[in-house]
Amino acid sequence: MFINLDFLKENLDKLFNRCKDTCFVTFSLKEKLTFLMNDYYPNLYDLSVAHYLLNPLATEHNVEAVLNDYPDILSGEDTKLVARAAFLSAPKLFAKIESLGMGDLYKDIEMPLVSTLYEMEERGIGINREELHEYSKELEVLIKNYEEEIYKMAGEEFNINSPQQLGVILFEKMQLPGGKKTKTGYSTAVDVLEKLQEDYPIVGKILEYRTYSKLNSTYAEGLSNYVGEDQRIHGSFQQMVTATGRLSSTEPNLQNIPIRTEMGRVFRSVFIPKEGSVFLDADYSQVELRLLASLSKDEKLIEAYRKDADIHRVTASEVFHVPLEEVTPELRRNAKAVNFGIVYGISAFGLSEGLSISRQEAKEYIERYFTSYPKVKEYLDGEVAFAREHSFVKTLFGRRRPLPEIHASNFMRRSFSERVAMNAPIQGTAADIIKKAMVIVDQKLSEKNCQSRIVLQIHDELLLEVVKEELETVKDILVSAMEHVVSLPVPLIVEATVGN
Repeated sequence: MFINLDFLKENLDKLFNRCKDTCFVTFSLKEKLTFLMNDYYPNLYDLSVAHYLLNPLATEHNVEAVLNDYPDILSGEDTKLVARAAFLSAPKLFAKIESLGMGDLYKDIEMPLVSTLYEMEERGIGINREELHEYSKELEVLIKNYEEEIYKMAGEEFNINSPQQLGVILFEKMQLPGGKKTKTGYSTAVDVLEKLQEDYPIVGKILEYRTYSKLNSTYAEGLSNYVGEDQRIHGSFQQMVTATGRLSSTEPNLQNIPIRTEMGRVFRSVFIPKEGSVFLDADYSQVELRLLASLSKDEKLIEAYRKDADIHRVTASEVFHVPLEEVTPELRRNAKAVNFGIVYGISAFGLSEGLSISRQEAKEYIERYFTSYPKVKEYLDGEVAFAREHSFVKTLFGRRRPLPEIHASNFMRRSFSERVAMNAPIQGTAADIIKKAMVIVDQKLSEKNCQSRIVLQIHDELLLEVVKEELETVKDILVSAMEHVVSLPVPLIVEATVGN
């Protein structure tokens, strides 16, 4: 029996208690949790999440999207009958999820995650608004200084933010090399300018100007717009957006706070725990590389991780044929680019661009890598072959990533699908792992009656706001949950830190 929640806003306690064997279904459950209690969770099911698992490439997962995929459900009846659509679509969606091997993924990970994300949004994260304002003023001074320097170097004032005007200044007036003219003017994209900055100081200034302008508009001013009366930011965590299963963050994007530049790192310091609490951060160490080793079953890679070796130094030694003790920082850096590039199905062209080496050198690096780790090559080729046969790939937990263009006649589209076929099982498994860890941590904290809770998820990282008296208990729960969420040939390692 299926009952739609949209008609149920009164006497919910009585209803749920009387109907413990009933499956309650609705679309977009997270939006309705404001009038539902967590106690109701076991028999509450979200049809939007079900549709997302079945069609992760869809842009919407509402009643219209379900009816579009299953047009026979209402058979000519009024499509505005949301309750009837839910009632009729639920058994079809659930049966299909089970038949595709995603039943446990839906029930044990995605569904309990709905309430975890709702609570994270309600809880929010504290921010020092005054400090944010001070940084904004500092950035405005920096931006003004860069503006004046650029105008001086160019010999005139112009709109630095206009690609058309900037292109004319750089490639016509100043005659810089590498200008590629398109229908709308010269390209001034980051990759074009980065190749010029070493020889032309104005280009370096322009890139710095862009960095600080973005920091100011997106973070200094942007974050201020989201600070509530409680001096906390209540962002939105999107469960049904990415095709790989990764969570995304909007209004504002709290997963993309910059850290590469000193001024960027400053923005992390404006996030503060409430009085009497600290932040506890736990980050998976090289989770995707560990998954590559585990899923490929490459003995050499697995052994390196089990010995707790520096995987980038080991790869450098293998790929560049030098003894481990003679691996230089540059060789290690190049090996790191190869390691992570392999996970994303990088081409010789992509690697050559990233390392500023010839395409032939990059091709040789990749070939040597696969010679050193043959099972990795076998595994990645196997995923592409599976995708060609079935038009999808799947994660360790059964999540499917459709690849409708794996047979496309267009080379670029087909090649992109092949790269996704290599990466999606790894990135998707990593997403499933941290989602499952979040559910376990949330449940354990509730069982222990802890006040501490998760406030942020940043892909492979969890941030908790922890009451100081609960710190050791919560740290044990967090690290244990994250490290033991799944059993793999290569153990998952978590690095946890505490701070304000």
